[in-house]
Amino acid sequence: MFKKVCLFAGSANPQLAADISEYLETPLAKVKFTRFSDGEAFCEIQENVRGVDAFVIQPTCSPVNDALMELLILSDALRRASAASITAVVPYYGYARQDRKVAPRTPITSKLVADLIQASGVTRVLSVDLHAGQIQGFFNIPFDHLYAMPVFLEDYLRKNFDSSAVFVSPDAGGVERTRAYSKRLDASLAIVDKRRERANVSEVMNLIGDVNGRDCIIIDDMIDTAGTLVGAARALQQHGAKRIVACATHGVLSGPAVQRIVDCPLSEVVVSDTIPLSPEARACGKIRQVSIARLLGEAIKRIHSSDSVSSLFA
Repeated sequence: MFKKVCLFAGSANPQLAADISEYLETPLAKVKFTRFSDGEAFCEIQENVRGVDAFVIQPTCSPVNDALMELLILSDALRRASAASITAVVPYYGYARQDRKVAPRTPITSKLVADLIQASGVTRVLSVDLHAGQIQGFFNIPFDHLYAMPVFLEDYLRKNFDSSAVFVSPDAGGVERTRAYSKRLDASLAIVDKRRERANVSEVMNLIGDVNGRDCIIIDDMIDTAGTLVGAARALQQHGAKRIVACATHGVLSGPAVQRIVDCPLSEVVVSDTIPLSPEARACGKIRQVSIARLLGEAIKRIHSSDSVSSLFA
């Protein structure tokens, strides 16, 4: 158990917080969340936190706005209670896809969220597989950006695939991420050329690389409605892929995602537990979850003891 450290869990992913607590052999601090009759959120820290390093474990996943407000008000409460430092452990950074202006008169909400987090008193942020790495630059406080790749490699990929497999990027933007995986297994790389006509709707246009008769692993940072993933899987099937699986850090799985996965050629979809699975997703035989609690727990341990976390980045 660490001295002068407190772990706080928001309501967005209590199981992940409990797993991190178990890894660190440090109990979760007592905090009470309530809501007024009009829906306003309120929290009360039920133990002394003066001079402690506080870590707030709260992915800003669905319901996104509720999760974000919980993070903000808990951070504000910690600041006003004289915590020595406040680290926001945000495994999934909500609003990450709004990282730039895509049309006139539109917001850059990722930057707005960054400003809100800093204004609440947070002194450091820890997150996993940002949708856009440049979001780190929206913060004027230290930001540790971890990658789930070591977890997927250790817990799934090396046990099930070898260098004969092909790692597939579902779009041009994910090539760098997918190349990193393929290098670790000394495997081939393929790219799905995709044209997106409007939000949450995509159309597969072409495939770059040889997948005929080979196992294919689609790598992505998140699966939302699964349109991109399913389109990529069908393109791979049309080009003769033998077995098709997918690995994605954040299993948002909103709207028709689960049903699309059930109906598509994918044999398995592996996601991390940055976001808790819905009952429908848990009941789906194709969806498997691996835990990043050890990765986050080790990062928290090193941050608290002022040790390097760079070895966890890859």
